[in-house]
Amino acid sequence: MVNIAELEPVAVWEHFQTLCDIPRPSKHEQALRDYLQGWAELRGLETVIDQAGNLIVRKAATPGFENRIGVVLQGHLDMVCQANSGTVHDFFHDPIRPVLKDGWLIAENTTLGADNGIGVALGLAVLSSDDIQHGPIEVLMTLDEEAGMGGALGLEPGLLQGRMMINIDTEEWGEFYMGCAGGVDVNVQRAYQAEPLPAGYEVCQLAVSGLSGGHSGADIHLGRGNANKVLIRLLRELEAVTALRIASFNGGTARNALAREAFAVVAYPVADSDKVAAKLDAYQALMRFELAGVDEGVTLAANVGRTDTVLALADQQTIFAALHAAPHGVKRMSQRVSGVVETSNNLGVIAIGEGKVFANMMVRSLLDSGYQNLASEIAALFRLADFDVQSEGGYPGWAPNPASPLLALFQDVYQREFGAQSGVQVIHAGLECGIIGSKYPAMDMVSFGPNIRGAHAPGERVEVASVGKAWQLLQAVLAAVPQQED
Repeated sequence: MVNIAELEPVAVWEHFQTLCDIPRPSKHEQALRDYLQGWAELRGLETVIDQAGNLIVRKAATPGFENRIGVVLQGHLDMVCQANSGTVHDFFHDPIRPVLKDGWLIAENTTLGADNGIGVALGLAVLSSDDIQHGPIEVLMTLDEEAGMGGALGLEPGLLQGRMMINIDTEEWGEFYMGCAGGVDVNVQRAYQAEPLPAGYEVCQLAVSGLSGGHSGADIHLGRGNANKVLIRLLRELEAVTALRIASFNGGTARNALAREAFAVVAYPVADSDKVAAKLDAYQALMRFELAGVDEGVTLAANVGRTDTVLALADQQTIFAALHAAPHGVKRMSQRVSGVVETSNNLGVIAIGEGKVFANMMVRSLLDSGYQNLASEIAALFRLADFDVQSEGGYPGWAPNPASPLLALFQDVYQREFGAQSGVQVIHAGLECGIIGSKYPAMDMVSFGPNIRGAHAPGERVEVASVGKAWQLLQAVLAAVPQQED
């Protein structure tokens, strides 16, 4: 392990150490928020907790900068909680303990929380600094971003005073983001009838593992495997070679992460054991061939399983036909922004057992009409299979504004500070900018951040040097913010 607070720049990393020490799963950020509110008030800073529980900390301008345009620095307090199988880590109580490898801070078997802990730490560093120049500052720390954008959706209009907002929640240094996808969750559920395990059947647990996982928006175009889809496909193929019965299924643990692991307890006639074993070997080889270059480490295991009941055959066929048909991956590439995904779906979580089926799909699109239409198609599919369908947590995208004065400022300062041209992108992941922009339509916004890799998956890492560069850029941009017009 490494003492995070000793990394450079210390002004930033000491705050990230705090974020690693205080657990912050989505919907359980209150302990961290309350700690940060107390820290800010001890420094004499004004704090506000709004109706959604978001924390806003205000800092007055440094002398001579009182007439500069007010700036909002924005990030979210929660993190995605993912751990490798066999890793004992309680995200509600245990701190994150990363290691330093080749210039990257990495959590080897869990998520790190650099998404969005680094962004929050940069904002806190501005609040704690006594020697950087800036106009009026507000640091907005939202809750529940990873589980449905709840904090941003509940943000009160009229509360923020700044006219420019810097979202620090992207993961590619040197790239400035000016637009993002909107989205909606589609949750489907239904009951099923269980019946006794037939006589003469052998039971086992099928497990899919070894997949990379990743962010369900930013990584959806990479063609990585989805453990849910891999295992469902196997079950459907096994139904063609044996009288397969399914007892339970559990895959994926987060709506906004590509499912890395999935498990199903199944049964089949003892006489078909060799046939099933051969099918499993052939299928693993096929998956490694199909996923070569992205997820060739996919592993299929047959472990000891136990069950006394299975799904009634009619329910099994209907449920798994619907799950097999459910879309996953890129639906359409953007015709407006070259190389960017326009619309996608992630089949993130499936839980089948004790007479109930639940599945979550996260639909994203750069066009609000795009995610609405795909969500409608998914709803129609599952309703045909007698599922109850609920669309929840819809949020708007962030429409690009190439003429943004704040974007031009970032580009100019980057060129001056680093002697290179920056890039400009639109991201398929969901940022809170779209929601905040709908409440503050006059707000000029840009998003940036250091290099982060593997967000939403164990092994998440952040490049230490790029955090230092992000801190340098943020200070320079704040000092260059123009004066307010009379």
